[in-house]
Amino acid sequence: MADPSAPPTDQLAVTTLNDVSSSHVLKAEFSDRFTIRSIISRPDGGSVLASQKVRVGGWVKTGRKADKDAFAFLELNDGSCPGNLQVIVEASLGDLGQLVPTGTCIVVDGELKLPPPGAKQKVELRAEKVLHVGPVDPAKYPLPKMRLTLEFLRDYVHLRPRTNTISAIARIRNALAYATHTFFQKHGFLYVHTPIITTSDCEGAGEMFQVTTLFSEAEKLEKELLENPPPSEADIEAARAFVKEKGDVVSQLKSSKASKQEISASVDELKKAKESLSKLEERSKLRPGIPQKDGKTDYTRDFFARQAFLTVSGQLQVESFACSLSSVYTFGPTFRAEHSHTTRHLAEFWMVEPEFAFADLEDNMNCAEAYVKFMCQWLLDNCIDDMEFMADKFDKGCIDRLKMVASTPFVRLSYTEAVEILEEAVKNGKKFDNEVKWGIDLASEHERYLTEVKVQKPVIVYNYPKEIKAFYMRLNDDSKTVAAMDVLVPKVGELVGGSQREERYDVIQRRIKEMGLPLEPYEWYLDLRRYGTVKHSGFGLGFERMILFATGLDNIRDVIPFPRYPGRADL
Repeated sequence: MADPSAPPTDQLAVTTLNDVSSSHVLKAEFSDRFTIRSIISRPDGGSVLASQKVRVGGWVKTGRKADKDAFAFLELNDGSCPGNLQVIVEASLGDLGQLVPTGTCIVVDGELKLPPPGAKQKVELRAEKVLHVGPVDPAKYPLPKMRLTLEFLRDYVHLRPRTNTISAIARIRNALAYATHTFFQKHGFLYVHTPIITTSDCEGAGEMFQVTTLFSEAEKLEKELLENPPPSEADIEAARAFVKEKGDVVSQLKSSKASKQEISASVDELKKAKESLSKLEERSKLRPGIPQKDGKTDYTRDFFARQAFLTVSGQLQVESFACSLSSVYTFGPTFRAEHSHTTRHLAEFWMVEPEFAFADLEDNMNCAEAYVKFMCQWLLDNCIDDMEFMADKFDKGCIDRLKMVASTPFVRLSYTEAVEILEEAVKNGKKFDNEVKWGIDLASEHERYLTEVKVQKPVIVYNYPKEIKAFYMRLNDDSKTVAAMDVLVPKVGELVGGSQREERYDVIQRRIKEMGLPLEPYEWYLDLRRYGTVKHSGFGLGFERMILFATGLDNIRDVIPFPRYPGRADL
């Protein structure tokens, strides 16, 4: 049991990893083992820990027998860091043939030793006892000791975290999530959980997953009706006749002035007969298939008694808290039923969405820039070993890109200025697949040209044409543009999209109608403008896009643990 008087674990961890003179190594929380990170991720590589006894557990990355099978070298990794701990196991401790296959899980007790001079590792573990072996059949294990493509690994989403790349991405993703909460908590934002199931379409795009029990209920009813067919007209007529018979009996008893006891018993029988008839009549109305009313699906028979969808954004709901608590954010999954197979789209992805009151477009751009810079610096400060792995294996410039973004002021361009730059590029011979003219929604190739070629740093484009933006964005005085902004970064293009929100009741009501959306689902949203309206702003950051930007990977399916896209929803 932990000593409550001991210093916080985080403080001890910092001391252990950064103080070369410290000869202490901490046990993992809630476990009797030591993490491999606590041994090898010190500035001295763990050499000062030589002669300490430790217990470690992990999965074998590579293993080989040596000295005529007298012992085995195992490269062990437990997911706590990219590096492996070399473990030397003598044949007397167990069946080496079971230990060396890639993917084998082992737990061993042993003593940390200094390796021979010239060795790559700074410390190694001489096993003294093998406590656990989770064996692997090398002939069946789908992740052999060879370089595997990320596309291949998508067929094994349950095992791919065991690879160096996916485990590094998992730690980077974790670090960015930690950085997100740290940034907003540090700046006084409250974390609000917004609903995954919603009845409103935030983007007005209509590409939403519907949530319904109508199909399962219809299938259940169809099966039940096959096993227990509905009553026939003859059954109902017989039940009606029985009710009439029981009614006549009651009338006769009353007219003959029978005892109260007899009449009461007869009335009870009549009630039961009527209840039975009612159930038969109700059951006779049951029809297989989706319930219909006036030729349309009857959603009043659905679970929520109305149409419901998986959310495309938590923005509208979190705005209601911003209009009471001032500064809030939500961070959760969002969904798009878009049949896209590009490297930038998923059906399920995560969004970070802050909303803050008493803030205009300028405040919004300042917050978005500070947040992106904070995340970049956080990775440099807290995840450099994984970033070095990504630089070595995938994108040599990823660390320099993080440093540049963390330290460089973002360039700010109006949409009109951005289009003029692109038009000038076209005049000078640059060819884009998508036409460049005022009024277009900038394509990824346009965004990357601005960030990678023209200014070679992040760009914030603001004041977009109203026709290409959502109804909730504040209409500018020119009545042509809205106070929207997008943060564009090299490698990815759009990373953040946001705006000052339209706080004027009459204007936003008109905008909803212009977009062809029904007012009824947004009445609650309009209430925020009816009752104590306030200037407010917010944005959304695509979390997976941030990971793509940081790591330099090309496909968004590789930076989310369980990717969902058209045709695939494994596990």
